[in-house]
Amino acid sequence: MTKTTRRARPRLPWALLAVPAAAGVPAGILWWILAPGGLNLITRDPALGAGTNPLMWLPRDLTLAGLLVFAGCLLAVFLADKKRRDPQADLLMGLAGALCGAVLAWQAGLLSAQLWGPDVDASANASIAFSLRALPVLLLWPAATAVSVFVLELMRLLRRKDNGRKDDGGADSTRPVAVGPVK
Repeated sequence: MTKTTRRARPRLPWALLAVPAAAGVPAGILWWILAPGGLNLITRDPALGAGTNPLMWLPRDLTLAGLLVFAGCLLAVFLADKKRRDPQADLLMGLAGALCGAVLAWQAGLLSAQLWGPDVDASANASIAFSLRALPVLLLWPAATAVSVFVLELMRLLRRKDNGRKDDGGADSTRPVAVGPVK
């Protein structure tokens, strides 16, 4: 009698999708709190507080960009921190979570502005209201994650290679050479 064996499928790391996605909500609220046009806690300049000033549109987008790059670097530290059973699946789920988190951060920032911000007449230009003018900023979280994981893994690989190298005492050796009288 032949026994049928079931092949065990690896489980997808859903936490690496859910946690970065959920982290997008506080990141979006933080964007509205810090950015010009929101509560403007970074500059506190009243001239940058009104959305009618076009000079504040770039710093508003750059504030979200900085938050997303920071979040991407932080996620990369968790992805490259320890040995994982399936690092490719972990990375892909982390990148998908980062993209979802970036979109949620954008939407949470816009919702924060609608709920807690002043009413704004954006009939002249849509950017007068708290908004994101450069949508490619949303790709910075997954991009920063991917680049940071690459750099961290490369550094780990080079460090392991240096520790495993045999020192033969040749001219290119990094071992110090003793100088003095020979006995």
